Amino acid sequence: MTTFKPLEKADIPTITQMMQEFYSIDNYPMDIEESKKLFQEFITNENLGKSWLIFSENEIVGYIILTFIFSFEYGGKIAFIDELFIKETARGKGFGKEAIQFIQVEVPKLSLKLLYLEVETHNENAQKLYLALDFELHNRKLMKYKIVN
Repeated sequence: MTTFKPLEKADIPTITQMMQEFYSIDNYPMDIEESKKLFQEFITNENLGKSWLIFSENEIVGYIILTFIFSFEYGGKIAFIDELFIKETARGKGFGKEAIQFIQVEVPKLSLKLLYLEVETHNENAQKLYLALDFELHNRKLMKYKIVN
């Protein structure tokens, strides 16, 4: 049985270790200590979002992070699935699907108006999963402006 446990401060070393594994898939840079600090801030401020560890029986198989945004266009609070990671040994067993379905149940409880996510173009399995779970391709391009301190 799959369960979802809200992230607590004691879980930060566990989630940052998985995050490092996730980021290495596409060679994204990651500062572990900075990520630990960010999780401290994230966990203590419920206005930023929510995160859960994903368990199968008593084993952690992944995590999911939902971040909040306010949008006038969509009439209020929306969310972004910032990260969904399933450990390599647990992939292909339905945990990603269960995680998305869990979030889809949480959305109305959190009074969210819309749910966004992004997916790497090479990750065709994830794209098929999201489309099968009623996500739609967005007709806009996501762009970024990086602020250098």
